[in-house]
Amino acid sequence: MAFLFNRGRRQPLEVVRSIKDLLEKLRETPNTPKIEEELARQLSQMKLMIQGTQEIDTSPEQVQGLVGAMVHEDLLHELAHNIHILPFEARKDTQTIFSHVLRFRPAHAAHGDPPVISYIVHHRPEIIVELCRGYNYSQSAMPCGTILREALKFDVIAAIILYDQSTDDEPAIRLTNVRPGNPQNGDGVFWQFFGWIDRGSFEVSADAFTTFRETLTRHKSVVTGYLAANFDLFFSRFNNILIQSESYVTKRQSIKLLGELLLDRANYNVMMAYVESGENLKLCMKLLRDDRKMVQYEGFHVFKVFVANPNKSVAVQRILINNRDRLLKFLPKFLEDRTDDDQFTDEKSFLVRQIELLPKEPIEPTQSAYDGVRTTTAVA
Repeated sequence: MAFLFNRGRRQPLEVVRSIKDLLEKLRETPNTPKIEEELARQLSQMKLMIQGTQEIDTSPEQVQGLVGAMVHEDLLHELAHNIHILPFEARKDTQTIFSHVLRFRPAHAAHGDPPVISYIVHHRPEIIVELCRGYNYSQSAMPCGTILREALKFDVIAAIILYDQSTDDEPAIRLTNVRPGNPQNGDGVFWQFFGWIDRGSFEVSADAFTTFRETLTRHKSVVTGYLAANFDLFFSRFNNILIQSESYVTKRQSIKLLGELLLDRANYNVMMAYVESGENLKLCMKLLRDDRKMVQYEGFHVFKVFVANPNKSVAVQRILINNRDRLLKFLPKFLEDRTDDDQFTDEKSFLVRQIELLPKEPIEPTQSAYDGVRTTTAVA
């Protein structure tokens, strides 16, 4: 059936150049119906060439030629940069095209990263940065997010997102220039996710958070050193922007993500540094008294890490000791309607016991957990 599909069709390079030319025209004269219609038609044709249909198979040689032409003509970057000006169906087709191209492996390249992934990280990381900036526009947030999460299956893409600090007119970071131990200034593309999540429309916020979470949880070996090197800046923004967001969904999801990050064994030193902060504990105790039960519940799973830590800082001990009586009255009745959650009940009982066993006055811990983070950073 591939023979029938190829009959009468243009060559891959011709299709790629035609789409690139139409993109340039649409950028110069936005909202031009004739250009939009022709561009949508050609992108639909490209999608069929890459994906095929139930009745028509694709030709591996044709797909490889198309991928090669897209790389040669820099079409992936053009699509990423301009996806927000495409009509709706064309954006959907672009998403499909991207996802297939990122996964594509020629028959002779069964191992290692797919060729387009390697090309992006070594030669055109601006593609990933432009896809992230798709969250600046509500119409491109979801297709860009879907493409990014496909790309984030590879740790090298997570590294590009985390470590790029380029501005709009600068080249993005190359993989060879990534320096895991160097603290950042907070201006890179990753740091823009805080604003997209907190200030974007619901659609933008929800999708940006999904990509943000994927970036921080999928490739632990990349993220652990990053969090250690940028501990103060990251958790300052996480606490002040996301945990204290006025959006219930953002607030709840962020508290849950915080618990996941802290309880992950790979982030042990980061967790120990976080839970030695008295200010972090105060924020967490505030969550326990939130009006919404799910916020209380997610906050509890962070609070328990402070209490269970056997090497509490003086600041944390002092807060717990000063609030001991109130906590011992509060915790037994806390979310007492969760009668079917035996683990939660057991954890509450454990925390009550730990608070009862607190000394009358704070005791200096043997080592600062924050020093452990700085040691990890220096080693990285």
